[in-house]
Amino acid sequence: MSKLHLVFGGRVSDPRTLEFNDLTSIDVVGVFPDYASAEKAWRGAAQRTVDDAEMKYVVVHLHRLLEPTLGGEVA
Repeated sequence: MSKLHLVFGGRVSDPRTLEFNDLTSIDVVGVFPDYASAEKAWRGAAQRTVDDAEMKYVVVHLHRLLEPTLGGEVA
């Protein structure tokens, strides 16, 4: 099984949290087969919005959600 990673972002109320303001306007960057490519996509998306303090992009480890028993494994 691939170690899938999801990269998405959107407007947050507080940049220290993951409380997205409007779930209908989430920017889904994509699903990636490894952390390195997901991180590259995350950096690109975050860099495009670097001047907007209310925009936040994250990497979600989908493989950890799909197989939680492997949670101790390093990405």
